Amino acid sequence: MNETIKTLRDQIARVYLGDPRVIDQLVCCLLARGHALLEDVPGVGKTVLASALARSIDCPFNRVQLTPDMLPADIIGVTIFDREGKELRFQKGPLFTGILLADEINRTTPRTQSALLEAMSDGSVSVDGRNYSLHKPFMVVATQNPMGFEGTYPLPENQLDRFLMRITLGYPSAEAEARLLNLRPAATVLESLNGILTDEVIVQMQESVDGVHLSKDLRNYIVRLAQATRDSDAFTVGISPRGSLALAQACRAWAWMQARDHVVPDDVVTLLGPVCGHRTVPSDPRAQSDHDRAAELLVEVTERVPTPV
Repeated sequence: MNETIKTLRDQIARVYLGDPRVIDQLVCCLLARGHALLEDVPGVGKTVLASALARSIDCPFNRVQLTPDMLPADIIGVTIFDREGKELRFQKGPLFTGILLADEINRTTPRTQSALLEAMSDGSVSVDGRNYSLHKPFMVVATQNPMGFEGTYPLPENQLDRFLMRITLGYPSAEAEARLLNLRPAATVLESLNGILTDEVIVQMQESVDGVHLSKDLRNYIVRLAQATRDSDAFTVGISPRGSLALAQACRAWAWMQARDHVVPDDVVTLLGPVCGHRTVPSDPRAQSDHDRAAELLVEVTERVPTPV
């Protein structure tokens, strides 16, 4: 593994004691210029994981606790009248940061959820006819509770598609949970984390990821996987071209993290579920909002599509 990434990973693991692969997937999202959706039941460390990543990078960080009564202006900002200057002035909201932790994103209304769309896609925001560029790097780390919990609003498909990965944390092992009891209060441990990477270094890493080689055979492999989901009776909605692009970029970042200058087939297989599970819709009506089931179906697709040598 890349030594710089290993140092970052080890620091986050001081606070988040769950599956190390979850940390790797979150860092992969950052390097691929993507956004991450952390989903699981309350209390498994979603907020702690996102906060640990933000504190490990010396860049602006804001946290927004989303609620049903929140408005888009509460995230983007508002235009106010400056009495001293006698002019209208845009007061920037918490969206103008490096890493934004959108806590419990599915507790707020679709109208407010959509306020993040332009920022997540373009890295900029349009307000009153003016375009405002966001910080670089810019990453949204959103957490959500599983569907069916009281007071939740399902994220629309176009919003889900803006997240590079959907990451399921799961429960920690018994050994890790026993170690976790020694870390309380968690806030004290989080405060001890220092920024070991600057935002300039992260941008340089992202540019290095762009140079990782993705062979023609692997590009065709990703396309065949996408087409297989579109042709399969198991899916109502298959992987879109945007999903194929996201998978390719995530694989480049994953390979770079492993100190490789090229992508291998295992990278594609490893990331297919986290990157594309939330972008597909199973045909079974009982599982159409079950992203875990979609990820399982994607594994079956990889077993049918020949892997390039």
